[in-house]
Amino acid sequence: MTAADNTAVSQASAQVGAKENRVIWLLLAAAFVAILNETTMGVAIPHLIGDLGITAVAAQWLTTAFMLTMAVVIPTTGFLLRRFTTRAMFATAMGLFSAGTLIALIAPGFEVLLVGRVVQASGTAIMMPLLMTTLMTVVPPHLRGRMMGRVSLVISIAPAIGPTMAGVVLDNLTWRWIFAIVLPIAVVALVVGVRWIHNLGEQTHAPIDIPSVLLSALGFGGLVFGISQVGGHGTDAAAETTAVTTLVVALTIGVVALGAFLWRQVSLQKKDDALLDLRIFRSGNFSLSVAHFAVMSLAFFGTLTALPLYLQNTLGLSASASGLVVLPGALAMGVLGPVIGRVYDRRGTRILLVPGTIIVLAVLWGFTMLTESTPVWILVVTQTVLSIGLALSFTPLFTASLGSLEPRFYSYGSATVSTVQQVAGAAGVALLISVMASASASAAATGAAEAAAGAAGARSAFLLAAIIGTPLLISAFLIRKPADAVAGPPSH
Repeated sequence: MTAADNTAVSQASAQVGAKENRVIWLLLAAAFVAILNETTMGVAIPHLIGDLGITAVAAQWLTTAFMLTMAVVIPTTGFLLRRFTTRAMFATAMGLFSAGTLIALIAPGFEVLLVGRVVQASGTAIMMPLLMTTLMTVVPPHLRGRMMGRVSLVISIAPAIGPTMAGVVLDNLTWRWIFAIVLPIAVVALVVGVRWIHNLGEQTHAPIDIPSVLLSALGFGGLVFGISQVGGHGTDAAAETTAVTTLVVALTIGVVALGAFLWRQVSLQKKDDALLDLRIFRSGNFSLSVAHFAVMSLAFFGTLTALPLYLQNTLGLSASASGLVVLPGALAMGVLGPVIGRVYDRRGTRILLVPGTIIVLAVLWGFTMLTESTPVWILVVTQTVLSIGLALSFTPLFTASLGSLEPRFYSYGSATVSTVQQVAGAAGVALLISVMASASASAAATGAAEAAAGAAGARSAFLLAAIIGTPLLISAFLIRKPADAVAGPPSH
């Protein structure tokens, strides 16, 4: 066992101290602000098109570039979190996020605003891996469930509140206020964090492998960009041809570069110099948990995007009203997170993950029966039930996956989980929206009314999500609580 392992184990042998708790809460707050900001731009795009005089295609780059930057930066965080101190990584993450927010706030035009979004994303990409790695390092195994419940709170509430908050701001103020509200919070978090956060664990002095960074950028960036092109061409034939060509080229580059990246990591990890150490996948429990989490993320982010479109385009709800439909579910997810974490600590994985998976699949299959006259209250209830199912799933998946690794691999595991979430989320949004648009167009071509065609598109999208998710019924029974957490609190 390495010195870093001994440090982590010794830290995990006691209760979480006041200093560690303070660090965790600060990281949670910073991650919440970063994720909240990530989800606000979609609502603002129509306003930006008019205010900045840009096309819809150009405006979409404000979200695409953010997503691409995340996909490029996150895979490098596993190495960076071992190479640099906790305080340095936090200062870098919040410094970049704050600088990007300021650039976006004062941007005179589209180009500078795009730069601001990229800088923001660079900081956001570091926050979740930093949070999860820190949590795994300082929290003893028998308390990790309740702590991961707090992480679930962040990743569930922030994406739901973001669009709602942006809608309220845009109804009353200009788009710059989205950044103006976030900036002072980010700066306060930066100042407080630099003062309070202390360094955890030991750092490695291995040099960063530049070829690995480039291959990672091409691999993960190519995949996410290619996925983002699915269904983004509208009905114009020329645009469709261009989009398909771009998709094929991007995915090809992504797959080839990713293959080369993985091959290089296998070589480098023999000397402990890998950018992303693949030995984490020697743990079957980690691999299965990550695969399960990927499908859950696809369903979560895809549904979070497809359902509001159905509510607005088919049922005729306003953007604000459609945001309120999904809000109760997000709040339920957040409230239940810590409770579910405590159940995990006491009872393990299966008692949560099996019913959670069944609930998620039942709701997805139920969504395949949506019509143009489905009552809104039914959607509020079912979306809330779906969120509860996801809450039952996310906390045990986070905890069981990372808890299955040796302490020296926590940073690589956190980077992998965050990368999978990013890629799977992008795939979920692209696939569901593409199928939704295609099925709606096909229904309209047969003479269906606009509302009926929209309902047909929604049914097809959720049918795809339900089919993809059905095999999770098997993996839910196979994922187990890591052995080090089963024994309970350490004896004194």
